[in-house]
Amino acid sequence: MKRDPTSFLKEEYDALVDSNLEWIIRHLETGSKPHAMVDGREVLMLNTNNYLGLATHPKIVKAMIDAANKYGAGAGAVPVIAGTFDLTKEFQKKFAEYKGVEASLLCQTGFAVNQGVIPTLIDADDYVISDSLNHGSIIDGVRLTKATRGVYDHNDVSVLETELKKADDAGARRILVITDGVFSMDGDIAPLPDIVKACEPYGAMIFVDDCHGEGVLGGGRGIVAHFDLQHKVHVEGGSMSKGFGVFGGSVAGSEDLISFVKNKSRSYLLSTAHPPAVVAACIAAVEIAATEPEHNKSLWNNTNYFKKEVQDLGYNTGNSATPIIPLIVGDPGKAQKLAERLFKQENIFATPIVFPMVARELSRIRVQMNALLSKDDLDYAIAALKKIGNELEII
Repeated sequence: MKRDPTSFLKEEYDALVDSNLEWIIRHLETGSKPHAMVDGREVLMLNTNNYLGLATHPKIVKAMIDAANKYGAGAGAVPVIAGTFDLTKEFQKKFAEYKGVEASLLCQTGFAVNQGVIPTLIDADDYVISDSLNHGSIIDGVRLTKATRGVYDHNDVSVLETELKKADDAGARRILVITDGVFSMDGDIAPLPDIVKACEPYGAMIFVDDCHGEGVLGGGRGIVAHFDLQHKVHVEGGSMSKGFGVFGGSVAGSEDLISFVKNKSRSYLLSTAHPPAVVAACIAAVEIAATEPEHNKSLWNNTNYFKKEVQDLGYNTGNSATPIIPLIVGDPGKAQKLAERLFKQENIFATPIVFPMVARELSRIRVQMNALLSKDDLDYAIAALKKIGNELEII
């Protein structure tokens, strides 16, 4: 049988285009900030994870430049072979203090944290229970384990309790419960106090992916601090790439956890250490988040104002309780058209979110607030959403 080994590539891509499921990648020509040059035009950015606006903060930029001048560009190897920088040790100490835990570890990305840490915590004799709307990186991390898997309906602790009992009745050696802190597509928050309460009788280990909560909830310290649950949540996975405006993943928790992960996680052990400039920027970002609360305050002021205004227009924002504000359209074609008209007619960059990130019937544009957005910026965006939403019969 004669095969064309690569014909499927174009066929499947064309099918995505025909179904309005293509991802269009645009290109920034300036820094990531509310007003940026994208594909040759100045636009208002409503779609970044840079919640506190720290990606272009002068203290962070200076820290990067100074570190590059002192240490050079690259790390040379993975941390366990050629070592890592003294900057990394400093970051990990400061970050643990910021989070209110014993220790932390700087990892390559938030995705790498979930792919590397989850499979080290559980094995064939164990049971893992995951929220049905957890991030794809959690799903992939769970798939790499040999553990028995259970899934509970999104944020439904009664179903979680049923799964916990199943795991206990099965005689699982360890039980691991995993949830996002803030769910990235809908902007809602995990009911963490209820999850902790449900897990404690079974001695279940709790893993929270707080990538979209850090810098946002708990004064910036994340969902565990938001609910005052330090030392009751055993693993906090995080990201320096979102609220902190830099790059990298993190793990925070006990000294035992960090020692374990440093010796077990393949994604940590087999990935080159961070460039020193990035580590220095991460240190500066944590210092700013800890000492300049005005960024978090501005973020929430913008969030509350914008969300109320678009809800009053008739947009469906789902269960959002954070600066992630989905404008749920339903039809993927309309979501694509809304984003395209915002970009081409109004110079507003907002990304359509379609399958497989969300169900086809829940297609949307996902708006994300930023501490640096002005009220004039928000009012301009609200007026544009009203105009185009009416044109497309969305509102």
